[in-house]
Amino acid sequence: MPDNGSERSGGLVETHKGYNPRVVVFYLFIAGLLLILAGGLAYQQLLRSDSFHESERKQNQRRVLVPGPRGNIYDREGRPLVTNRPRFAVTLYLGELRKEFRAEYIRIRKAYRETGDKDIPSTSQMERIARFTVVQRYLNQINRALGRSETLDSDDLDKHFRQQLLLPYLLVDDLGHGEYARLIEQLPVTSPLQVYASSVRDYPLGSIAAQTLGYVTANDAIEAAEDFPGAELTTFKMKGTLGREGLEARFDPLLQGQTGGAIYRVDPAGYRINPPLSKRQPVHGRDLRTSLDADLQQAAEKVMTDTELAAAAVAIDIRSGEVLVLASKPDYDLTGFIPRLSHPAARDITERGAWLNRATHGLYPPGSSFKILTAIAGLRSQTIDPAVRVNCTGYYQVGGRRFPCHDGHAHGEINLATAIEKSCNVYFYKQGLDMGVETLASEARRHGFGRPTGLEVLETRGTLVPDPAWRKERRDARWFPGDTANFSIGQGDLLVTPLQMAAFTASVARDELTTTPTLRHDENRAAQHSPRSGLTGPQYAALIAGMEACTVTGTAKVLQSPFMKIPGMRIAGKTGTAQKQTPHGTINFAWFICFAPVENPRVAIAVVVEGDTPGEETAGGRYAVPVARAILKTWDDKQKKHPSPLQSSAVPASP
Repeated sequence: MPDNGSERSGGLVETHKGYNPRVVVFYLFIAGLLLILAGGLAYQQLLRSDSFHESERKQNQRRVLVPGPRGNIYDREGRPLVTNRPRFAVTLYLGELRKEFRAEYIRIRKAYRETGDKDIPSTSQMERIARFTVVQRYLNQINRALGRSETLDSDDLDKHFRQQLLLPYLLVDDLGHGEYARLIEQLPVTSPLQVYASSVRDYPLGSIAAQTLGYVTANDAIEAAEDFPGAELTTFKMKGTLGREGLEARFDPLLQGQTGGAIYRVDPAGYRINPPLSKRQPVHGRDLRTSLDADLQQAAEKVMTDTELAAAAVAIDIRSGEVLVLASKPDYDLTGFIPRLSHPAARDITERGAWLNRATHGLYPPGSSFKILTAIAGLRSQTIDPAVRVNCTGYYQVGGRRFPCHDGHAHGEINLATAIEKSCNVYFYKQGLDMGVETLASEARRHGFGRPTGLEVLETRGTLVPDPAWRKERRDARWFPGDTANFSIGQGDLLVTPLQMAAFTASVARDELTTTPTLRHDENRAAQHSPRSGLTGPQYAALIAGMEACTVTGTAKVLQSPFMKIPGMRIAGKTGTAQKQTPHGTINFAWFICFAPVENPRVAIAVVVEGDTPGEETAGGRYAVPVARAILKTWDDKQKKHPSPLQSSAVPASP
């Protein structure tokens, strides 16, 4: 009989099964783990492969950015004011010295071991010594070729190796032309030593208009265009430039070149693997054509320098508003900023007060040159009749105080034109008090005083047209009639810039309210216009007659002297002398504003010269007029060589 898988033995029955449940569970567990592993591998290989490739790319690739050269700056006739020149330097590509570094490290380690010295440097220290030794050998090679004695900074080398391995290491900077030629001839093409040419600013006409042009400084934060690949990669940047002050700053986005560069593969140690994976050449920045006239600018600066006094001069094309001259002295040498300004040079500029562009940021009381505005205000308010005479006794009594005439002499019975010609304070004291401070302040603001002119470069916002409300708010003080008397002759709290006075003069020449100056030249620019001043024909003619008489028989009659006269040119002008109280005494400011030719106004000028000795007379006719004359003479000479089409006269005929 079958036993059905069981066997009896001594009363015991032993049963055998076809499988073990524990083994089955174990197999199922292993199978589950394998499924999880397979799923994980499939996930990593199929779904995350792109992520791994991207991570690998980031680890193995580096991006190097190279700045584009800046655009050039030209004067209105296309003459270069600021360009670029190559600056040559000897550089060493450390990434190409890997084998030499390794061989030198082995030699140094062997030498230490052979000496039996217990104080053996660490591996990193020996690697640093090896790098220094190899680089020093290359520097010695350059020193022998050039006859130089350049030294190597180990800390700088180590920092560059750790942080900027893909960039060339600078060994010798600013090679002369002869040195450059010798190295190009001696260095093999395959040498890790290379002559690197960077772009630095150059000034073909010297440092004319220094503060107006501005300067550039090194910029470590150059940026690539949005379409430049590799934004997610570790990026190394060659130094670019950033505009500082003046036109370089204002038009920096225009002048900046387009950044180029390359993407390289690197090995695990960070060494570059040539050739680059992709490369883009830098692009030259766009050029800037300014309105400045280099001839007029140089003429003004020469006379200003000869005075050895701080000064500013502005000349404006009356028709277009384009600035022909924007000069300030003292100034600085623009080449001193290449490659960087030294501390002694910066200290010298500070001590001389040369950072300040006096044409746009110098704040001065305008003195008697402001009498033109006072005359306009009086004519419009009808407190001044050009034909009515005022008796000048040499002073004007205001309350209990005598306000003197400008030269202390009595002018007798004079009308408006003569008052402007002789710069009679008494006449304008009376007119200012008759019209009142509110009328005078309102007319000044109407002509653009008290606010920036709108020039592209920065200008001060500190100009001031005072009135009783301002005095009360700022000083909690009253406004007195004497303040109005001072205001009427351009003294007291009134503050203007030379740029504002030049723009005002251009407006007067057109019999209009305001002029918006510009530093950009446009040959097709339309003539500039603003609302008319509101003067009648006879009133305006009397004003201009007085200004022209000022330059013929009045306070600026020096223009008629044999050495100053410009044959055939009629000039309308006004001198001024303003005072400023200092801890050391009273300093004078000499002013002269003018426009010419009277019959067809083309150029408006404002000049201010700062006195430097307390108590010394610094009159506009003596100090400021020669600067304006130099500008006008140069302009006239150029017109005779290349005359421009005349327009109809903007000035009514004199009565």
